[in-house]
Amino acid sequence: MRPPMTTENGMEPTRAQHVLVVGATGFVGRALVPALVARGHAVSALVRDPGRGREKLPPEARLIRGDLLDPASLEPALRGASTVFYLAHSMGAGDRSVRFEVRDRQAAENLVRSAAAAGVARIIYVGGLGDESAARSPHLESRREVARILASGSPELTTLRAAIVVGAGGSSFEMIVQLVEHLPLMVSPQWIRTRCQPIALEDLVGYLVGCLEAPETAGRSFDVGGPDTLPYSELLHRIGDRLGRRSRILVLPILTPGLSAHWVGLITEVPSSMARDLVEGMRTEVVCRENRIRGVLPRPLLSYDEAVDKALESRPLRPLRLRQLLARWIGTRPGQEAIVDLRRAIGRSPER
Repeated sequence: MRPPMTTENGMEPTRAQHVLVVGATGFVGRALVPALVARGHAVSALVRDPGRGREKLPPEARLIRGDLLDPASLEPALRGASTVFYLAHSMGAGDRSVRFEVRDRQAAENLVRSAAAAGVARIIYVGGLGDESAARSPHLESRREVARILASGSPELTTLRAAIVVGAGGSSFEMIVQLVEHLPLMVSPQWIRTRCQPIALEDLVGYLVGCLEAPETAGRSFDVGGPDTLPYSELLHRIGDRLGRRSRILVLPILTPGLSAHWVGLITEVPSSMARDLVEGMRTEVVCRENRIRGVLPRPLLSYDEAVDKALESRPLRPLRLRQLLARWIGTRPGQEAIVDLRRAIGRSPER
């Protein structure tokens, strides 16, 4: 991490605080917790399985067993915390018979009620970029709804709205890298031309720590992105250039999100259920509408190329052959069932 940043008024960071990180074992949480520990903050982490959590988090972090869908388990985790980092989301997890939006809504409601009862002063949340018009993506709309729920309680909410976070292990980044790795010719839907403003994981974590230490960010929301705004096709090409395998892209306007998701689920390690949500999110342009955060928490930002270089350096090599991916996709299901599933995806309308 870079040296500590200062706020716009040049003040020193606030004193060490007791914080609770929800979603600590996730992609962003695993980078945030050690950064908070390094700054001297007392960090608690809400985890379902403390044994597995200990493998991912530094020993200085206090692990507390709990679940956002179990309100009774939240009280001991929140005790004494002044700020909660809310990094949890249900996409790609849990019982797929219950839509992730429903679980996200219930989790946010439970957290904001429990945080208010525990006297928590602030919640810091990472949401999704995009304008305020109706989102065509359930994933982005759910992020907006969670922000509204978290803002409804007594703790002051700080929201950082981000697009793709570039770092090893991030779902969107891994999906893009694996598509490049496995497809010399890529058949893509129209969203490949949509613009995106990615941010390096290092910079997002820097902003999160900065918001904690800058009291003036309480009760405010900020768009956060790196210095580059690029179409998804260019994100793919620049990764391909670094891997020495730039893909040729063929755009088919009739390719639906359902079929795209099955294709992504087949070619990459991202499950088709999660891939559909990610693909639908890519149909919406996600760029910063304002850059106020750069004045409040100034820091040099990594370019997209620099962020990709760092992510690829730390990314473990795990080559998969197409036949292995196909076997995993079909699994133990009869082949005919997989074919029917694919036919349904082809016939599914883009808006469903």
